[in-house]
Amino acid sequence: MPPPPRQPVTPAAPERPRRFVFVLLPRFTMLSFASAVECLRIANLVSGRRLYDWVITGEPEDDGVGPDHVTSSAGVAFRLDTALPELARDDTAMLCGGIDVAGATTKTLLNWLRREARRGPRLGGLCTAGWTLARAGLLDGRRATIHWENHDSFAEEFPDVTLTKSVFVHDGSRMTTAGGTSSLDLMLKVIADDHGEDLAGAVADQLIYNAIRTDQDTQRLSVPTRIGVRHPKLSQVIHKMEANIEEPISPAILAHEVGMSTRQLERLFRRYLNRSPKRYYMELRLQKARNLLMQTDMSVINVALACGFTSPSHFSKCYRAHYQTTPYRERGAQSTRTPV
Repeated sequence: MPPPPRQPVTPAAPERPRRFVFVLLPRFTMLSFASAVECLRIANLVSGRRLYDWVITGEPEDDGVGPDHVTSSAGVAFRLDTALPELARDDTAMLCGGIDVAGATTKTLLNWLRREARRGPRLGGLCTAGWTLARAGLLDGRRATIHWENHDSFAEEFPDVTLTKSVFVHDGSRMTTAGGTSSLDLMLKVIADDHGEDLAGAVADQLIYNAIRTDQDTQRLSVPTRIGVRHPKLSQVIHKMEANIEEPISPAILAHEVGMSTRQLERLFRRYLNRSPKRYYMELRLQKARNLLMQTDMSVINVALACGFTSPSHFSKCYRAHYQTTPYRERGAQSTRTPV
C-alpha cells in the first residue's frame, strides 16, 4: 500500500519572518535562483505561516532593456526590488552567479559585501557566486564548493579556501552550492535547521524532490558512470590521474599501485577507452589547462606548471595538437568572446 499522505506542518511562528536578500549577478543561472526562492515560498504555503520574506537586489544593468533590472544567462530580465540594501544581523544574503562570475563581480559589490559582512548576517553563494564571496575574502579559512567547471580555477586563485566537491557546503554563517539543483538541497537544510525536518520534508514532497542530498554528496557522477565503464581497476587508475594533474604519475607506477602490469594497463585502456593511458592522462591535463586559460588570469607558463608541463614549448606543442590552437591564441580569443 502507498504511504499515507504527509500531515500538514505547522511550526511555531517566528516573531517576524526571516528575510532573504537575493543578489542577482549579471548572467546568473535561473535554475539555482528559482530553486532557492521556490523552497521559501512553499515553506510559507505548507506551514500556513509567513516564515520567510525575500527581496531581489543587485546592480542594475545599462543595456537598453530597461531600468532596475538584471538579465539571467537565459536572457530573461528580472526587475530588482531595491538597490543593494543594508543587512540586518538575522538576514540571509544569497548571491546568485552564473556565466563569467569574475566579470560580474564589481568593486561596488565587493565593498558592499565586506561592509555588510561585519554586521554578521548569513552569506551564501549559489552556483558560481562562491567565487565572489572568496574574492571579497569572506571564505578564507572556511570550506566551500563551486560548480565543477570552475573548480580548477577557484583552487588556484583562492588557496586559503578549503575547496570541496560537495553539492553544497554550510560552514557557519557561510553557504555555497555547486549550481543547478544543489540550491534545493541547501535550502531544504536551511528550512530543516530553522523549523524542523518535517517542514523540510513537506517542502520536498511539494517539489516532487525525493532524492535529497546532503553536504556529503559529491556533485559529479562517479568515474564508472562518467566513462560508461564499470571496471574497478580502470576506475582506480583514472581517479589517481585526476588527483595528480600537477605532478603526473607514470603508467608503470599507476599499474603497480592497482596490482597489474604496465602491459595489462595498456590493454585495459585500449579496450575500454580506445586510447593509451598516456594519451588519456594528457587529455585530462590539457582539459584542466584550458579551464585555467579560460577562467583565470594566470600566465601561460603558470598554467603549464599547474598541469604538469615543465617546458612551456612542450605545453604549447601538446595544446596545439589537441585543440588546433596555441595557449596564447586561446587566451587572446577568450578576451574577445563571451565566456561560457
